[in-house]
Amino acid sequence: MDDSCGAAWLATAAGTALAKGPDARFSRVETDSRSAGPGCLFVALKGERADGHDHAAAAAASGAAAILVSEAWWRSAGAAMADADPAFRGVAVVAVPDPLKALQAAASAWRSRFCARRIGVTGSSGKTTVKELIASILSVSHSVVRNPGNLNSDIGLPASVFLMRPSHEYAVFEMGINAIGEMDVLAGIFRPDCALINNIGTAHIGLLGGTRLGIASEKKKICSRFDGGQDLVVHEDDEFRDFLVQDVRGRCHSFGPRSVRLFEGARSLGLAGWSFRYAGTEATLSLPGAHNLLNALAAARVAELHDVPPEEVREGLAAVKALSGRSEILEGPVTVVNDCYNANAESTLAALAFCDEADCAGRRVYVLGSMKELGSESRAAHARVGEAAARSRADVVLFFGEEARDAFDAASALAPAAELRHHLRFDDLARDASAIARPGDIVLLKASRSMELERLADILAGRGGTHVP
Repeated sequence: MDDSCGAAWLATAAGTALAKGPDARFSRVETDSRSAGPGCLFVALKGERADGHDHAAAAAASGAAAILVSEAWWRSAGAAMADADPAFRGVAVVAVPDPLKALQAAASAWRSRFCARRIGVTGSSGKTTVKELIASILSVSHSVVRNPGNLNSDIGLPASVFLMRPSHEYAVFEMGINAIGEMDVLAGIFRPDCALINNIGTAHIGLLGGTRLGIASEKKKICSRFDGGQDLVVHEDDEFRDFLVQDVRGRCHSFGPRSVRLFEGARSLGLAGWSFRYAGTEATLSLPGAHNLLNALAAARVAELHDVPPEEVREGLAAVKALSGRSEILEGPVTVVNDCYNANAESTLAALAFCDEADCAGRRVYVLGSMKELGSESRAAHARVGEAAARSRADVVLFFGEEARDAFDAASALAPAAELRHHLRFDDLARDASAIARPGDIVLLKASRSMELERLADILAGRGGTHVP
């Protein structure tokens, strides 16, 4: 079977025919014209801030093999543009009523061509880490495809599906949602043979019904295409465990220290991660924090269900390094714990806990930014974080952002020993943090992605952590 996909096949899968050009072949999908180039399909999507159709000519000029556009744009402007612009010569054009729905339908059809066992990972936090851990374990002796980074949405997942090839034995994809009904779409595209729900927290709670039960209901839809032969794995102590496994048409399993049968205990190495025993032999995990040990146990449980030998589990877990912005340790005179890729109350409390437990030659400086998409739960969630920060071992806590004011107020009300400050402007925060941080200190950065707190990591990282083992 050819490793690339034909534009004519794509058009047929989307229920139409080629609007222009040859049956060009593509091997990857891009929705950003800046990443387009030879061998790619560029999908023009209209978003809140930008319209991909405005960049179709740039994608063609980059050498894209094919372009997927809306029929309305093609009739009104696109066809004339393509006739007049030499860059479109040799570019296949597929015009459809809705490019996103066409991409999703084609991705489902592409996935159905392969026999790789599909493992889907969802949850309120830790999805990308667990996906990487599972993929690393399976990759020791199998051919594995995974979605790059966190391309896990109704756009990113179908685009990633086109990376599947006949040689792949496993496909490990994370499936992330921030809207009601989105998991139905993802499950229909990917149809996992094994689904793992890592946890039920408060991420995107404002967009998923306003309650954790609403989140659990949406996450559970990862099993909506089960027909009895699939596996669901959930955390043994999750508050919603019984709800998640109820009436699932498949086999249900748990993960955790009691459920992973070959796990024999662990010892924290602080910011350097964990040492643990698995099947009678010592193993290591370089990801710090109790939450990351639990992520590793989730991956090990999935591996056990697929009869992976213990030595491959140990090797795969040991090979995984922290991803940028996810429990990433940046060492130097000041140790920066860069955990600012995303945040909700649960993941922030976990970050506070492992920084409290870490050996520290100097002071603990915690920078806590706003947590987004929490809706009516925002004030309570930020207050919960603020109270935890006040009770932590921090010497200084810097709160950043409008929503984080609620955390600052809650912390201040407890008269903590830590020095507390609040900033609305990044420049003020950066100036303050740079003046405070001294050699030997640990600086934790935790916030939602939209706060762009990684900018502070870039500023502080050049001074980072001789005390880290």
